[in-house]
Amino acid sequence: VYLLFQALRQISQRTISTASRRQIENRVPEHQKLFQEDNGLPVHLKGGAKDALLYRATMGLTVFGTVYAIYCLVVSSMPKKQQ
Repeated sequence: VYLLFQALRQISQRTISTASRRQIENRVPEHQKLFQEDNGLPVHLKGGAKDALLYRATMGLTVFGTVYAIYCLVVSSMPKKQQ
């Protein structure tokens, strides 16, 4: 048990304390240029096709949820039929 604890402690210290071995490329200037470009697109669609797909999916779910909520309100406001 002690050896297992030592091994886990050594692994956790190594992964936390060591710096990343590969250098991450700074892409902030590229993104700043892309998002500050005046091309008539709203900022939430400047990311390309993925952003457009996420936007349309979100809007579709929002419209569906609103319609379904209104439907549930209308159904629940109607009196039940007597048998």
